[in-house]
Amino acid sequence: MTRKISLLVTALLLLLSVTATTTPTKAQGGDVTLFSTQFNNVQESELIRGILTNFKDGSVNFVGSEEGPLIDLIRAEGQAGKGVNDVVGALHGTFPTLAADDLLMDLSDLLAEIEQDSNVIDSFVTLGKMGTTDYQYYIPWMQATYVMAAHKDALQYLPDGADINALTWDQLAAWAKAAQEATGKPQLGFPVKGLFHRFLEGYLYPSFTGGMVSQFKSKAAADMMAFVRDDLWPYVNPESINYDFMNQQLLSGEVMIAFDHVARLKPAFDERPDDFVAFPAPAGPAGRGYMPVVAGLAIPYTAPNPDAAKALIKFMLSPETQAAVVRDLGFYPMVEGVDTSNLPAGIAKQLEAVEAQSNSADSIVALLPIGLGDRGGEINQLFRNVFNRIVIEGQDIQTVLDEEGAALQKLMTETGASCWAPDPAGDGPCQVN
Repeated sequence: MTRKISLLVTALLLLLSVTATTTPTKAQGGDVTLFSTQFNNVQESELIRGILTNFKDGSVNFVGSEEGPLIDLIRAEGQAGKGVNDVVGALHGTFPTLAADDLLMDLSDLLAEIEQDSNVIDSFVTLGKMGTTDYQYYIPWMQATYVMAAHKDALQYLPDGADINALTWDQLAAWAKAAQEATGKPQLGFPVKGLFHRFLEGYLYPSFTGGMVSQFKSKAAADMMAFVRDDLWPYVNPESINYDFMNQQLLSGEVMIAFDHVARLKPAFDERPDDFVAFPAPAGPAGRGYMPVVAGLAIPYTAPNPDAAKALIKFMLSPETQAAVVRDLGFYPMVEGVDTSNLPAGIAKQLEAVEAQSNSADSIVALLPIGLGDRGGEINQLFRNVFNRIVIEGQDIQTVLDEEGAALQKLMTETGASCWAPDPAGDGPCQVN
């Protein structure tokens, strides 16, 4: 089967699935379909559909998807010259593939209309231009990140002189050790079955090496993995390899200290805001690595209802909708003028940690992988392979880094993906050192 025929078959199957399984969020006017890699689990889909009931310019079909199928369907619609999806909602790293295939409308005029009412954060607007100066491939929609959280009872075990808003990795390891010795069980947890690859890519590697891909097998990376294996992981709850989300473990008391995505920590802070504190991830020798998760909204050329699509994006960027998203879903605003003064206590605590992390003088921004298209999952697995082989299986550090580094270089070369922050930008495939 040729690639083109395969894509069209995929499109047909997905279109049938969309027709069979989605129900429009009712409003006045025509239909508009929001096809999104975000909020695609059952609970989050229900919450975003609730927010979409306030859209008055059409009935909204919200369709959740993984990244690969979304890219395939938008490509297939482009090849067919006809589609059913009006708005694409996805992370920043998804859009370069769609932009490279010339599938997305220029939204510069729509952005100007939105900014007549509320300014969109400039740095994220620039990301949506994909390196151009006059073409807006997507409009920033919302942002999130990952932070640390702890039960307030764990604070008594902090090392002397440690500032919870400016911890180092050595201090976190010392804290975890003290908590384990005092309570008789490991109290630090990570979502190894969940979004742990983002911890490795956006927090650990940048903090110790200053890079992500470019320093993958460097001496700094080897030193980092020795630290994780010998100084940190002995004090991590061994059940972490089975954890998806950390909110349940915090609420149950299975762990007292945890790392996870803000949206996945949110239920614990919602349920018992007085019991938990949120704080930035630790800093290493190179700085305080952190990963802002930037999502955007775009309109494909094949959108059957582009006017309603533009109206929906304006609605999603309104201060009122942005406030509802942070309140209900824990993703943070992209526009000015959003009222956060009356946020629930738990969300307000998380927001303070997010701001402290991003405003830290030693912060290192690490973007999600870019330019890998439907092979994005491969880089996540390579980072996981390094962790599993070294920390869990006890294999030789440099041997593992060299072998997985060779596989990473092959991925970069085959996809042609250039480096992204924190690695220095350059022409051609990113080089693994």
